[in-house]
Amino acid sequence: MPGGDHDDICRERFGGRVSIQLLSIVLLVVIFLIATVLPINMGALALAATFFIGVLGLGLSAREIFAGFPGDLFVTLVAVTYLFAIAQKNGAVDWLVERAVLLVRGHVMAIPWVMFFVAAALTAFGALSPAAVAILAPVALTFAARHRISPLMMGLMVIHGTAAGGFSPISVWGGIVNGLVAKAGLASGANQIFLASLAFNFAIAVILFVAFGGLRLARAAAGPPIETSPATGAAASETGPVALSAHGAVTLAGILALGVGAIAFDLNVGLLAMVVAIGLSLMAPGAQKGAIEKVSWSTVLLICGVVTYVEVMQAAGTVTQIGAAISTLGSPLIAALLLCFTGAIVSAFASSTALLGAIIPLAVPFLLQGRVSPVGVIAAIAICTTIVDTSPFSTNGALVVANAPEEGREKLLRQLLLYSGVIVAVGPIVAWLVLIVPGWI
Repeated sequence: MPGGDHDDICRERFGGRVSIQLLSIVLLVVIFLIATVLPINMGALALAATFFIGVLGLGLSAREIFAGFPGDLFVTLVAVTYLFAIAQKNGAVDWLVERAVLLVRGHVMAIPWVMFFVAAALTAFGALSPAAVAILAPVALTFAARHRISPLMMGLMVIHGTAAGGFSPISVWGGIVNGLVAKAGLASGANQIFLASLAFNFAIAVILFVAFGGLRLARAAAGPPIETSPATGAAASETGPVALSAHGAVTLAGILALGVGAIAFDLNVGLLAMVVAIGLSLMAPGAQKGAIEKVSWSTVLLICGVVTYVEVMQAAGTVTQIGAAISTLGSPLIAALLLCFTGAIVSAFASSTALLGAIIPLAVPFLLQGRVSPVGVIAAIAICTTIVDTSPFSTNGALVVANAPEEGREKLLRQLLLYSGVIVAVGPIVAWLVLIVPGWI
């Protein structure tokens, strides 16, 4: 249905000179505002808005609307989080973390880097960013309290670690971005986007390490060996090391098989993860009890709801119109910078995962003109949208604050607010200068 017909239907049903594209944008802004102010799931709001725009505004049938529902993404989210819930319940993840920690026995300065790289590995192999932070934040902040490491640095190392690995080809964020790129007909740059995010967040981690006492830790004499149980945060000498059960060992093998199958054989991540999860469940039904309840259903609803709404916006011609408006600015460089700032500002108060699906399509029209590097622009937008997950209003930032010692929680909250304000102001400019401007020159 052409855009003009959409506008005619909209005016007929709502009255007056109402543009369906403008109405869909206004509703999207209202969705973000309501979800920011009130504890209402953004995906649920988006699905309600889909009814008004799709059915009442465009005259689409339910079948036409649900054709835009991201079924593949739904399966990936559910299957991957289900698998990692099983891995957490049977101790496989705790064992992995403990093994990594034991590698740095006596070297306190290495602990922040262990957290960074373990977090990156978890998200790179498909764990949702909040899930990885939920696993590692209690461990990281316990170490920080016991060894006089800045809790701000430890929390940020975990969050930026999840962002560093978050755009691997088999990750959730990577799947969203790469799917949008493929759908738009742009050249694939999956590996470049992943490496750009990894390098950008690693550079931030280096700055954090130096700024918040890492050099002091490097100069300090090595203390007694550090052996801590991630499950409890207590010393290993008191509780004993985390033992890897037979089921946990098979789980690790299954996660490895997931990575190999997706990367080497291009198998569907969601379906393969579900096969591994069901296989583990059949092996030990009792051990996986309650794992399905740990699937982040609110996140699944949020992402799928927003993506479905964006599909209706695309059907209405909204994305094309916005892209055309951005193109009229006369400078793709300025347009790209504005999109980077938009992603950073909104994501500090809303879901990065959902926002990725909403903001990247806005860049597609002017990227198709070929005047700037599509990979550079998409990488910059993706990075700017996710590095601000340090905000205490985001899930990751809130998890870090919640796991801080009670006496230092208020201070950490204020520090995260200040840091997030700085990263929102500076991050988009740096990403623009490093990833977009060179492609223009």
